[in-house]
Amino acid sequence: MTSPRATIEQVHDMAKGRTVPMEFVKIAAERPDAVLLRSMASAPGAPEASWNTWTLGDVRSLAARAAAGYQALDVEPGERVMIMMRNRPDFHWLDLGAQFVRATPVSIYNSSSAEEIQYLASHAEARIMILEDAGFLAKVMEIRDELPLVEHIFVLEAPTDGLPDGVRLVDELLANGEADLDTLAEVTSPDDLATLIYTSGTTGPPKGVMVSQYNVIYAINILREVLDEDDIETWRAVSYLPMAHIAERVTTHYQAMVIGFEVTCCPDPALLSAYLREVHPLMLFGVPRVFEKIYAGVNAALSMDPEKAKAFNDGVAAAIEIKRAERAGTITDEQRETLAFLDAVAFAQVRALVGLDEIRIAITGAAPLPAEILEWFNAIGINLAEIYGLSETTGPLTFSPKANKPGYVGQACPGMEVKLGDDGEVLTRGGNVFHGYLKAPDKTAEALIDGWFHTGDIGILDDEGYLKIVDRKKELIITSGGKNISPANLEAALKMIPVIGQACTIGDNRKYLSALLVLDPEATPVWAAANGKEGMSLADLATDPEVIAMVQAGVDEVNTKFAQVEQIKKFTLLGEEWMPDSDLLTPTSKLKRRGIHARYAAEIEAMYDGA
Repeated sequence: MTSPRATIEQVHDMAKGRTVPMEFVKIAAERPDAVLLRSMASAPGAPEASWNTWTLGDVRSLAARAAAGYQALDVEPGERVMIMMRNRPDFHWLDLGAQFVRATPVSIYNSSSAEEIQYLASHAEARIMILEDAGFLAKVMEIRDELPLVEHIFVLEAPTDGLPDGVRLVDELLANGEADLDTLAEVTSPDDLATLIYTSGTTGPPKGVMVSQYNVIYAINILREVLDEDDIETWRAVSYLPMAHIAERVTTHYQAMVIGFEVTCCPDPALLSAYLREVHPLMLFGVPRVFEKIYAGVNAALSMDPEKAKAFNDGVAAAIEIKRAERAGTITDEQRETLAFLDAVAFAQVRALVGLDEIRIAITGAAPLPAEILEWFNAIGINLAEIYGLSETTGPLTFSPKANKPGYVGQACPGMEVKLGDDGEVLTRGGNVFHGYLKAPDKTAEALIDGWFHTGDIGILDDEGYLKIVDRKKELIITSGGKNISPANLEAALKMIPVIGQACTIGDNRKYLSALLVLDPEATPVWAAANGKEGMSLADLATDPEVIAMVQAGVDEVNTKFAQVEQIKKFTLLGEEWMPDSDLLTPTSKLKRRGIHARYAAEIEAMYDGA
């Protein structure tokens, strides 16, 4: 079984001449009363959750007001408007309104420092900035004198001590009447830049990825083709990852504005679990850490009752084998009956417990997810599939939700071509490949060669066209003995140790590999409580001989799956949580290796003393 296929030419025909504003006015006219956006009015977990809702008609009106506000500020086509806010409904109409006047809205990560904001605003030559609250405003005011191009600053929520000079409420921007969106939509162009996506800067200063309206519409058509569902406009999704990330931007902003499904805005990723139980989404995108935490949470809860845990795990093991037979096309009626029984007595309750009882497709990407975890989700009835893509491909590049293969990131999406370079680098072309890097023709020339985008990832293609990502070219470890080693898959395996939340492999120019292993802040206390160590801090647990011995046993088990040169010889256990959007992790929890190496230089050197 393979993904539905459409050629580049066919997807081009679906996308040509269209823009997000053009598509939005169509669906807003067709279904003005359909709910498009929601936000929680009560606290998550309250006995009776209450919601604020906005229909397609409401969002059309607010986008028209935003567009009129931009017009009053003489916003020019191509001008960049910088937006810094959490996942809240306001983002959608402020971004959409900018697209209607052919401006380029640029969302930046909320954790950005004042210095990073100064770099991004200056690089994008932003004249207008829209901020959420006093916290974001304080960062901007700190470097206000270094932003000579910025003329207008708006905030959604005023600071308690009043607005600084030159700062206005967004209400003023929205107080200029309503622009004629139908007329504006007609003159938008597929060549307009829909956004700039700034890379997370793990290997240098962030690059501004220029994504056009055509790229966006092409990507949405790719996803429609590969999902192959005829009722997506009725689906529910939760928006919780940063809109500065291409995956969230495409999944719950552009798709929602073009297709019109319902999006619930979750302002803090830490609240996702509570929102899932309230929303029961039909579609969920998550970085691997999201699914690792659900997996760890379920297994930690089960571990409190060893007998129940054994029965559940035996059921999962049986279901995994049945799912493998289903993928191979050899499933029997008896196996189907067994799976239905297991689902009725165990799996359905777990799905309901975590709020994924109505899920149609769960998608993970941005980093490797251990195949064992993906198979676990599939076994309990959650259609979880890996997607592979980059900012430069406006998201989707490979994805096989109808026929996933654990350990692989899918086949080339309809409308995409994928091949490997001589060194194994993944190369691709298609209509969702970006226009280049802003003000960086040299970097653009390095990435786009003869029409092919060079991803910087090393991959393997099997005989069915399924792609396995080995690692980033720049992150391959070369030992002092000259061996090339991929850290990503080794790290994914190390994170399967029950109490480990993060792992970073060390070994560049070293005689052997070592690892920094970080205790999981949710799973570890549950294990501790079940093993007579309740109340101990993560820092204390990281030095506890029993914990270290358990982790060592896990490392030994992981080592059996890798060649000797790839095995971890020493590790340091850390009892401090690594947070996304920090000097250690990107907003999507990718490792910032330089930051990690700098922070833990002493611990790393200690693992090589005498070597």
